[in-house]
Amino acid sequence: MPAPITQLDKSAVLDGLFSVWDDIDTLVDGLPESSWQAPSPLPGWDVKALVSHIIGTESFLAGIAPPQPDIDVKELPHVRNDIGALNECWVRALAAEPGTAVLEKFREVTKSRRQVLADMSDEDWNAVTATPAGMDAYGRFMRIRAFDCWMHEQDIRLGLQRPSSDNDLEGPALPLVLDEISSSLGFVVGKLAKAPDGSRVLFELTGPLSGSIRVAVDGRAKVVDDFGGAEPTATIRLDGLQFTRLVGGRPLCPKRAQDVELAGDRELAQRIVDRLNFVI
Repeated sequence: MPAPITQLDKSAVLDGLFSVWDDIDTLVDGLPESSWQAPSPLPGWDVKALVSHIIGTESFLAGIAPPQPDIDVKELPHVRNDIGALNECWVRALAAEPGTAVLEKFREVTKSRRQVLADMSDEDWNAVTATPAGMDAYGRFMRIRAFDCWMHEQDIRLGLQRPSSDNDLEGPALPLVLDEISSSLGFVVGKLAKAPDGSRVLFELTGPLSGSIRVAVDGRAKVVDDFGGAEPTATIRLDGLQFTRLVGGRPLCPKRAQDVELAGDRELAQRIVDRLNFVI
């Protein structure tokens, strides 16, 4: 049976996505060229590459063909798939540009995309299309864009040694980020970690991204609102930002708590933590 189509409020998703673009703009505005070249947590990419990647994705969505790379980008050690190769076309094309020019391109493409998305009809917003998570509504694709851009904002912050403060972690993008992560946790718990039937897994997130996410395995693993009064069989407790870092296969933020506390079935809990990296 095909997965249900995700119906999302357009204004909430766009508010979150646009706020992340605004935050990235503020972060890199006025940077010296040396800071644009600061290495990021992602292998092979500096701060400029992260912004170039966002430019490339939004350009692709605007129907702009990628530039031809000067080398076979698939041979680069940090390129692992076709999406990575496509990303690298833009990264390499903009690598020689000064940071000010890259920021101007970022502003140009995001301004254009803001207008297109704001003008999009509800019918087009809910239309089924190919997304990184399979066939789903275009609105789901834009929630994925908010998640991806927010993750890269955190990468830029770490590259600049300006990790998010508690205040930085507040805003309209955060519910979208956590909802997007939650949508894949059934897959992580059931398929990747192979939690046995009857498992009840509780993710307890602390800090500014505090909250609880529950996954129950009853034939299949899925996110649930509660366990019907039953206690979790495995609990994973950690800082919410660090949780997003693990999900993205990134190094932990050095300025936040590093501890990952496990309770209940600790073997299962550790297996889940080891398989949290599901991002392409």
